[in-house]
Amino acid sequence: MKEQGEAFERFGVQWTPTVLLLDPSGTERYRFEGYLPAPDFLAQLRLGLAHEARAVGDWSRAERLYRELADDPAAGEVAPEALYWAGVSKYKATGEPGALAETGQAFKTRFADSTWAKKASVWAG
Repeated sequence: MKEQGEAFERFGVQWTPTVLLLDPSGTERYRFEGYLPAPDFLAQLRLGLAHEARAVGDWSRAERLYRELADDPAAGEVAPEALYWAGVSKYKATGEPGALAETGQAFKTRFADSTWAKKASVWAG
């Protein structure tokens, strides 16, 4: 860790491993810390790519990436978050409140016990 002191300081890294997803300008768009088994690691990377698309306003790409992740049985614990942000991305792309209502309804049958379902509950009507 001493060998990477400058990078650790620049990005506020407190522990290894820390994975940072940066955009081309070097702006951090997503991070996760700690060891993860391969399927969880890949799901986190995919979530980070979707977050990056959302951060730059590429709503259709973000929605697609989030939906793919939400529908992937291997996505594990990130799937509910992906479903939530898929609804947000669709709403941002279309301006249609129905996108949020649809997502709120989806949480009634998928990931119903997740924190993300609670966050989306106001959309279900």
